[in-house]
Amino acid sequence: MCGICGELRLDGAPPDLGPVHRMRDAMAARGPDHAGAWRDDRVAFGHRRLAIIDLSAASDQPLVDAASGCVLVFNGVIYNYRELREELRRAGHAFSSDGDSEVVLRACLAWGDDAPRRLEGMFAFALWDPRRGELLLARDRFGMKPLYLSDDGARLRFASTLPALLAGGGVDRTLDDVALHHLFTLHAVVPAPRTVLRGVRKLPPAHTLRVAVDATRSLRRYWSLRATRPQPLPDTGEWLQRTRSTLQAAIDSHLQAADVPVGVLLSGGLDSSLLVGMLAERGADLRTYSIGFENVDPRAEPADEFVYSDAVAQRFGTRHHKRLVRNAEVLERLPQTVARMSEPMFSHDVVAFDLLSEWVGADLKAVLAGQGADEVFAGYFWYPRMQQASGTPLQRFASHYFDRDHAEWLAFIDPAHHVPDLTSELVDDALQQPDADDYLDRVLRFDVSTLIVDDPVKRVDNLPMAHALELRVPFLDRALVELAASMPPELRLRDGGKFPLKAIARGILPDSVIDRPKGYFPVPALHHVRGEFLEYMRDLLESGACRARGLYQRDAVARLLDAPEADANFTRLRGSKLWHAALLEWWLQVHVDRAPS
Repeated sequence: MCGICGELRLDGAPPDLGPVHRMRDAMAARGPDHAGAWRDDRVAFGHRRLAIIDLSAASDQPLVDAASGCVLVFNGVIYNYRELREELRRAGHAFSSDGDSEVVLRACLAWGDDAPRRLEGMFAFALWDPRRGELLLARDRFGMKPLYLSDDGARLRFASTLPALLAGGGVDRTLDDVALHHLFTLHAVVPAPRTVLRGVRKLPPAHTLRVAVDATRSLRRYWSLRATRPQPLPDTGEWLQRTRSTLQAAIDSHLQAADVPVGVLLSGGLDSSLLVGMLAERGADLRTYSIGFENVDPRAEPADEFVYSDAVAQRFGTRHHKRLVRNAEVLERLPQTVARMSEPMFSHDVVAFDLLSEWVGADLKAVLAGQGADEVFAGYFWYPRMQQASGTPLQRFASHYFDRDHAEWLAFIDPAHHVPDLTSELVDDALQQPDADDYLDRVLRFDVSTLIVDDPVKRVDNLPMAHALELRVPFLDRALVELAASMPPELRLRDGGKFPLKAIARGILPDSVIDRPKGYFPVPALHHVRGEFLEYMRDLLESGACRARGLYQRDAVARLLDAPEADANFTRLRGSKLWHAALLEWWLQVHVDRAPS
């Protein structure tokens, strides 16, 4: 797990190592174990390494193949790298390291554009091939590893984080109005290739991009998710058996692809608890970590899930660690968390992830977590509501998911940034795509392939890697996602959602953990829009920078500040519209206003 960056010159000039070094150094936290750089007359690469597989210097990057001259920078982990290495060895390839990075390099040499399809894992990489005069960029199927791009016609730059690209300079920092519509409609999701800045784009998940020195480009999708039933249709027992065996294989591969200890983030919910239980069945020596928060209202339910995580840790005898975070610490951490955000993120639990990652990262380099299970196995409350709703596919989706309807967005954003309702167009197009049998199949496929990339997958990479912690998510294993996508939606929705996971958890976990209501990551100091938290947002939205930016209509801002906890000022998914507005302004002040020109 690392940070990668580079520059390809398209104008015949030599690459500039100065900006590449600045981009690389801006990602130092992602890779404290080694810093590397390389260049020739057309390309320059930078790399920061977090050593998890093959801790020796043989896996330091950039990696250069002497015979072909090809050069690789790679970020991620390949869970099937051992099997691929043996296959490549049988085909005549020699290896000088024991790591997965060299497997990626030699896979590209052997299989070309087909190599990413052979990789099981999370990854983003760049390969320079001087023989063809081409740069190959690739990103994993679910976008777990980010890859940001900036192209001004004379040069193409790439980096693992958006702020790293800004650190290189020369990026158009004008706001992308279409991205703003997505951002405030899909609770901070801006689907690739866009970002909130016109000068920065993202390589879409499951895609490769070839760029030649003459500036010709070829974008190619190498994988897509089908949501259709197999024939003959398995019975319930067979679905459950397949779920268990496929999840077990994913957990085993995630645990084994490491030369350092791997822990588990144990929230106390079904998903992380099931990971712990299935690992314990393998006899693993487990370290588990739980975090909770001080409540704002002492009469309310506890803002932690320790009663469940303690029960799981005790049942399986893990080396358990837990931490209670005080409200003052949450508010004090906000500026650092915003400074670590690669893109604006509205979810309150971003702060929790930041604190959790700092704490766990001081002890480990890699952990497993349960993110992705709710999207893959239909665990959220809005899925059955969409299934039961009437209207067009878009109406059924928007009425339970959109943060704002288009008319409200127009009344909120300054007319200088107005665009048509392009978010509805994007969603409607996604819900009309073929190779899905049912309406909910299309919804879940859209969620897994597009929405989840920005929330929660983005923060799963962003905040842990800011503390040199690699977070692995077995529930987003390709084979498991494909299996779930082939299931009838009603099977996943049974018993309040995630029925296959609940069923295989019986006999492994306490029933109290399986049958508990769906929990969320509570951060009470940020959920209640009052006191010091409210003043943070007031100062941001009434600042000179915000007024000069002219992004928001001032009467709309005043209404939010006057009644921040009114029902109308929360989204359908109970997000604070005031926090959304303040967070984007804060992110722009920290990352864009201070960036080099």
